[in-house]
Amino acid sequence: MEASKADIFDRESTFSFEVFPPKKDDDFASAFSTLDALGELRPDYISVTYGAGGSRAGKTVEIASYIQNHLQIPAIAHVTCVGSRREQILSLCRDLEKEHVTHIMALRGDRPKDMTDEEFAAREFEHASDLISFLKAQAPSFSFAAACYPEKHFEAFSMETDLKNLLKKQEAGAKHLISQLFFDNDYFYAFCEKARAKGITLPISAGIMPITSPKQIGTTVTLSGSSIPKAFADLIARYGDNAEEMRKAGIDYAIRQIRDLQENGVKHIHIYSMNKPKTTREIVEGVK
Repeated sequence: MEASKADIFDRESTFSFEVFPPKKDDDFASAFSTLDALGELRPDYISVTYGAGGSRAGKTVEIASYIQNHLQIPAIAHVTCVGSRREQILSLCRDLEKEHVTHIMALRGDRPKDMTDEEFAAREFEHASDLISFLKAQAPSFSFAAACYPEKHFEAFSMETDLKNLLKKQEAGAKHLISQLFFDNDYFYAFCEKARAKGITLPISAGIMPITSPKQIGTTVTLSGSSIPKAFADLIARYGDNAEEMRKAGIDYAIRQIRDLQENGVKHIHIYSMNKPKTTREIVEGVK
């Protein structure tokens, strides 16, 4: 899957994964065997998420370093700004730079549960575009990706508003976009068409999450704001009570999504791996 030696944000096509630092320190050691297994699939890059308010920032750096330096796969470190001060973010970037991690996924991030309305209103960075602008000036060695939302961000008044905010990310210096997960490819195609019409020219990775248990619908999917198409709802109704059959059906759905995207000219695919290398491998092999 390694496309070329060009910078990952300049490659014509990419196939990439997302991982997250385990929430419990006791589970952290096992994260490296998960990374080893994902690394065997040789994605173009692996992105590493960041806890709300920077709660797992140190772990993000450690995992990103392992990907970049041990696995020799480009790492993208998520950096959120909603609960962070400027100096905190610059300190994090210095830590990343020491580990030769120079690609950042710039995000506003979710509001921490313990953040008051006053603290939220007084945050130093209102939007991800503000974070990109700040880091472009203060940490010019970094390249930036940003998020986009095929069904619009849940806080946005309209898709038009959301696209205007997305254009600001491009103007601030983002070089690549990675979409929120979706289950109906038509939403992604329509979004890309609207984004291009708005003047957004950046490459857009399609974010695909395999749903292998009904429980995911009530957690990750609900938080993402992604809609559930009838075909997928029927799949859950049919296989939801059988764990192994649901797992197979969810993987097959993700494979069919990716194949359809590729057949329709989408050149950048990003799998939300959920730290499950076996599932990710089956999808990669199914797509091949």
